[in-house]
This record gives sequence, C-alpha cells and structure tokens, in this order.
Amino acid sequence: MSNAIAQIVDAYVRLKNRRGLDELMMHRQRLAVDLKSRSGAYDFSLPISKIDEEIAIIEEGLSRLKAEATDTGTTRPI
Repeated sequence: MSNAIAQIVDAYVRLKNRRGLDELMMHRQRLAVDLKSRSGAYDFSLPISKIDEEIAIIEEGLSRLKAEATDTGTTRPI
C-alpha cells in the first residue's frame, strides 16, 4: 500500500495540489487515532505501522511541495 500512497503523493506534488495532500494527511491521521484507541482481542500494530509509514510519505510530499513553492518564489493559498 505504501507504494500506492507514494504514487498518489507524487501526483499531488506534480499537480501542486496542497489541498489533496492535506486531506489525505487528515484522513490517515484520523485512521491512526481510531486504530490506536482500540483494544481487545485483535492486534492492530501492523495496520498502525502501515498508517504511520503512509503519514511519513505524505509529510515528505508536503515538504517537497513547500520546497518547490519556496524555490520558485510563489506561494499558494491553503
């Protein structure tokens, strides 16, 4: 799944779609909070680690997008 997220993030960065990246990040963060709050018979450590990996990929994409905006001297509204 991380490869798919990396491709999605790359597309958003290429298109300079900050809103899309922000929404993707918020969704993954909500998933992480939900999974971390669960307890019981199931072990959620694997899906939590996958979500954390995806969050790191999205953060890297946001950093790339910010760096590109800084390099070109343009900023886009959030």
